[in-house]
Amino acid sequence: MKYDIAVVGLAVMGENLARNIVSKGFKVAVFNRHEGVVDKFIEKYGEGDFKAAHSYEELVALLKKPRKILLMIKAGKPVDSVIETLIPLLEEGDIIIDGGNSYYQDSIRRTEYLESKGLLFVGSGVSGGEEGALLGPSIMPGGSEKAWPLVKDILQKIAAKTERGEVCCDWVGQDGAGHFVKMVHNGIEYGDIQLITEVYQIMRDSLKMTNEEIHNVFLQWNETELNSYLIEITSVIFTKKDEDGSYLIDNILDTAGQKGTGKWTAISALDEGVPLTLIGEAVFARALSSMKNQRIKAAKVFNKEIKEFIGDKKGFLDQLKGALYCAKIISYAQGFALMQEAAKTYGWNLNYGNIALMWRGGCIIRSAFLGKIKEAYDQNPNLDNLLLDDYFKKAVNERSESWRIVVATSILNRVPIPALSTALSYFDGYTTENLPANLLQAQRDYFGAHTYERRDKARGEFYHTNWTGKGGTTSSTIYNA
Repeated sequence: MKYDIAVVGLAVMGENLARNIVSKGFKVAVFNRHEGVVDKFIEKYGEGDFKAAHSYEELVALLKKPRKILLMIKAGKPVDSVIETLIPLLEEGDIIIDGGNSYYQDSIRRTEYLESKGLLFVGSGVSGGEEGALLGPSIMPGGSEKAWPLVKDILQKIAAKTERGEVCCDWVGQDGAGHFVKMVHNGIEYGDIQLITEVYQIMRDSLKMTNEEIHNVFLQWNETELNSYLIEITSVIFTKKDEDGSYLIDNILDTAGQKGTGKWTAISALDEGVPLTLIGEAVFARALSSMKNQRIKAAKVFNKEIKEFIGDKKGFLDQLKGALYCAKIISYAQGFALMQEAAKTYGWNLNYGNIALMWRGGCIIRSAFLGKIKEAYDQNPNLDNLLLDDYFKKAVNERSESWRIVVATSILNRVPIPALSTALSYFDGYTTENLPANLLQAQRDYFGAHTYERRDKARGEFYHTNWTGKGGTTSSTIYNA
């Protein structure tokens, strides 16, 4: 018997994706570099539609042509190592799919390299965690376009579906496009989580709310425009008790971990010149949280104490809800702006409405909100920024005063809100016709002869002034960063 696809790597994601694939009627060969893992997998799930392989040679021999091999292994050198092992065993037109959290530049390189060998490569983002892998994740494939018709049936059948039955998987674009979109997804996830945690701290430390009260608020918010997977699980977290009957949330240390995809997103934004301020602050907030010992010392040195909110708590909670929604809009606006710039850089033809649809189900940031983003890009595929869409413009206008009150009150009460506040600063900057960058350019020209453009001249013409009367007329190389 020949098998439809192979899965290499049987950790949580690989195991559950293999089970998902079989549940959709396909036959799967499985392999893991530790033989015992493969044997345990077969013991657990049987050898009906699964087949264990104990070497790459055996694995390749089990597959239908063109062979399809899905790698669910650690990103980086392990992927390259397995690819090098597989190349001599494969034939022209065979397909290697990398479903891990790989860096998009690696996927660009691997696509070119494997195509030079006559093989096809798919770099696919997969989001949804353990549950999504088994029941239907969001899948974002890119790479060798010739591979898509050959893997489309499997990937779309195992992907999540929206309530209307729309498939949360479609071709994203060439080479690294799939993993770039997954990277931005993860960056937005960082932003969403940071915003929710800031709202939690305002509730806990300034509003002095109990865990049950916080649970009830998030439960109610999940029935509104804030409906999302992250809001849903947040409400559940506040009801979980520890073994001693205390609330588990209160026993978890306030130091956050990260795997690097948020950092990649921020670095890519710097490379593309996109102000991805909210996601950047979310990454830095995690770094700051890890400085626990220093924070304890600093809190004592500065006698830091968060002030209790005085006023109408119910009214302030409504304002807090509005502030969270506005900041969430900024996070997605920045993320989509980054994808738009990267598409120009790498020649990708990204369909932003389809990307929003792919995130509507299965993934960590799935929410009703994404339907509005899809509608925005369906109406105007060339939309410069989500803030310019009628729906989002109206949404922010209706809530902007609440947003300002929440930010101002939190700052006065000494609550750290890096994401909520930087989102507002971005909004104010984006909607300000005249920024003070004219002074910045004058300073740069004064000390470094870096030149400037003039309001009364055409864009693209650069000028230099001899500010002191002692300098020359030679200017520095013109560049934009």
